[in-house]
Amino acid sequence: MSPKVALKAKSEPVEPKRLARPLALLAWYDRHRRRLPWRAAPGETADPYRVWLSEIMLQQTTVKAVGPYFEKFVVRWPDVTALGRASLDDVLRMWAGLGYYSRARNLYACAVAVAREHGGVFPDTEDGLRALPGIGPYTAAAIAAIAFDRRTMPVDGNIERVVSRLFAVEEELPQAKPKIQQLAAMLLADSRAGDEKSRAGDSAQALMDLGASICTPKKPACSLCPFTDDCVARTQGTQDTFPRKAPKKSGTLRQGAAFVVTRGDELLVRTRPEKGLLGGMTEVPGSDWRAGQDDKLAKLQAPALKGLSRWQRKLGVVTHVFTHFPLELVVYTARVEAGTRAPDGMRWVPVATLADEALPNVMRKVIAHALDG
Repeated sequence: MSPKVALKAKSEPVEPKRLARPLALLAWYDRHRRRLPWRAAPGETADPYRVWLSEIMLQQTTVKAVGPYFEKFVVRWPDVTALGRASLDDVLRMWAGLGYYSRARNLYACAVAVAREHGGVFPDTEDGLRALPGIGPYTAAAIAAIAFDRRTMPVDGNIERVVSRLFAVEEELPQAKPKIQQLAAMLLADSRAGDEKSRAGDSAQALMDLGASICTPKKPACSLCPFTDDCVARTQGTQDTFPRKAPKKSGTLRQGAAFVVTRGDELLVRTRPEKGLLGGMTEVPGSDWRAGQDDKLAKLQAPALKGLSRWQRKLGVVTHVFTHFPLELVVYTARVEAGTRAPDGMRWVPVATLADEALPNVMRKVIAHALDG
């Protein structure tokens, strides 16, 4: 070795932990990986459609809740081209109950774009994926890594928790996100040694599984973790305090009224505007949702139907919490005679077929409260 080469080697030591951590993580994953309906089995190539569909569904939702919806979607629409040929109404109906309905509209728009503009083939780069509707930085990185083995690290809530504990990141979220992203990338296995695959997707999924099963929000099973001797927070005994989070600001309570009208075995409903909260979903008629809503003012927004003389107010209120505000709804019920026409913009649907309507959870609560007893 020449003096210059020897000097360079001495001045640029390789950090052992930086090499050991990714290998330990993958070794753990190879033994303990979760079996998920959208995840490719060991040795199989991931299906970009299934990866994309699962990542959209999993946003702000649990694996347990997503499983049945994912299965229904892939049976009904086995690939992105089939989904792109569907109608938005059908997609919203299948999505009903999963929440955060803008995801369903973006899912449909993305499927249409991939089918029409890309021949049913997903772009295989982060930039190409981010150009599609409804795909942000995290989702693009997740699909690129998991479906195409691009060397990138998506960071979800599970990964934030693992990394913030492993390195004891003191900054509060969301300000800590860039630092956590940088540290998470250090857990990617090094593929420069000539390996045919970087296993970037496996590295990402390993951290997700680690956060979901071992490095849990409360009472993490640190003794089972591949980083058990290398975690700064565990060494300090402070793992339960990470990640650091700024206090949440709760939204102002909004109030309103919901009007549940039956005509025999039929229910009066309408479709919400395409844009805005719960866009394109089915609902019973109701008032505006406002802070400090006056009950008398809300009742003035009841639908006008021929022959309807009085409303019956149900005891109690229906409560629901959206991302930015809690909601309380007073529920009024009424019955009308057979043959009563629905007001403009509304329609009658059989109560027996309500499961086929794109009803958000808050409306399911309202209808259950109104028809109970």
